[in-house]
Amino acid sequence: MEAAALNQKQSAPGALASFARFVLCGGGVGVASSLAVAALASWMPWALANALITAASTLLATELHARFTFGAGGRATWRQHAQSAGSAAAAYAVTCVAMLVLRHLAADPGALAEQAVYLSASALAGVARFAVLRLVVFARHHARRTPARPVTAAVAGAPAGPKTLCRAA
Repeated sequence: MEAAALNQKQSAPGALASFARFVLCGGGVGVASSLAVAALASWMPWALANALITAASTLLATELHARFTFGAGGRATWRQHAQSAGSAAAAYAVTCVAMLVLRHLAADPGALAEQAVYLSASALAGVARFAVLRLVVFARHHARRTPARPVTAAVAGAPAGPKTLCRAA
């Protein structure tokens, strides 16, 4: 069991490698999502299109991040998907606010301006998502806690008995 943990530790990429992989995976999914949102928005309200694409792209990106970006060693767990969804909800809010601000500033901003604002907001949210995913969702807890050892009579300087062992534990 220790050998498996050691192999997993050795295969875990560092922060710079993880960020490069995050940009590659997340950026690729982000660009595809941007095009998909633009296409869907011609058939439905933009916020709904963004929500649908955000949900689908979050599932895909979480799987890619588990397998490739952070070297989690396999498929993402339901817990990781749920935590990732929380950070994606924040990213969704950032992109929505950015688009609302754009439309407040320009009545008909055009597709190029919309894409620039959407991708810029996505990039900003992506940096925050990287931190959350690396530090929380796919965090590796290398420092394992060792179980507390009961204090014996010789160490504590008191007679050994159940009360001494209970207090030490």
